[in-house]
Amino acid sequence: MEFTVQQIADLLQGKVEGDNSVKVSTLAKIEEAQAGALAFLSNPKYEPYLYSTSASVVIVSESLELKKETTATLIRVEDPYSSFSTLLHYYQTALLASKTGVEEPCFIGQGSQIGENHYRGAFSYIGNNCKIGDNVRIFPQAYIGDNVQIGDNTTIFAGVKLYANTVVGNNCTIHSGAVIGSDGFGWAPQPDGTYKAVPQIGNVILEDDISIGANTAIDCATMGSTIIRTGAKIDNLVQIAHNVEVGSHTVIASQTGISGSTKIGDKCVIAGQVGVVGHITIANKTTIGAQSGVSKSVKEEGLILQGSPAFDYKQNLRAMTVFRKLPELQRDLDMLKEKV
Repeated sequence: MEFTVQQIADLLQGKVEGDNSVKVSTLAKIEEAQAGALAFLSNPKYEPYLYSTSASVVIVSESLELKKETTATLIRVEDPYSSFSTLLHYYQTALLASKTGVEEPCFIGQGSQIGENHYRGAFSYIGNNCKIGDNVRIFPQAYIGDNVQIGDNTTIFAGVKLYANTVVGNNCTIHSGAVIGSDGFGWAPQPDGTYKAVPQIGNVILEDDISIGANTAIDCATMGSTIIRTGAKIDNLVQIAHNVEVGSHTVIASQTGISGSTKIGDKCVIAGQVGVVGHITIANKTTIGAQSGVSKSVKEEGLILQGSPAFDYKQNLRAMTVFRKLPELQRDLDMLKEKV
């Protein structure tokens, strides 16, 4: 795909400085870009590359004052990083839109409906009585069970597994290897020390504008629904157990585990390798630092937590400072004992 610098500037509502007929066909880092590429500059430490880059076009801040001449055509915008992100989104959307039609072999079951302008990759499977919207992309070897619903403009990448009765909203992205709707971890202990499976008969609901990372697992509810609310972004390798609710616009980083029936609020930030016990509630706008363990409900909004068990971030830093000094404190205590 090829675009003129003026087309890009119009898209970003930016101002061209230089030759507005220049054409670009790829995106690249400013330090690596070659002719025909578009790059961006937002971090001041990369400014020296602006004067040596081979990129044809560079997105820069409207307030940037050039220290020397550059051969690149510039597009001046208010926020280069945000503008470049917008451009990446449009570029990715254009690439996905180029995928249309049905590759063979693939399968669609009885009573299933799929909307216009869709793509179904080879060896993809769609079960019975599914309802799939317009502009949906289903990549090779994806499995979609019976009675699944998928909204418009959603992308299901290769190898995704959507169990029966899963509901996926509009504008969602589910990355390769994700498993949505597998059984929750429900086992009833028996008198003889064995375990009996508790049937998991609920489903998973993903609302609109959700991203699910590669190899993430979201369990179906025992009864009712496991729910991921609108705008949530979930990283790779995350485990979300049965009957969990994740609030709107919450982000969860890799290797985090959320135990059953826990309710995560809106606009929370959960860093990597966090563990959350079951049957608790996390208030809106809570931030939980990496490798923390949350063992009880967080009722106050906007707290920043760290540690295992997790507590106030600043208090945790002070506690860690004391912890690092424990050997010295022990030595001083032993010396005081000897003197006494």
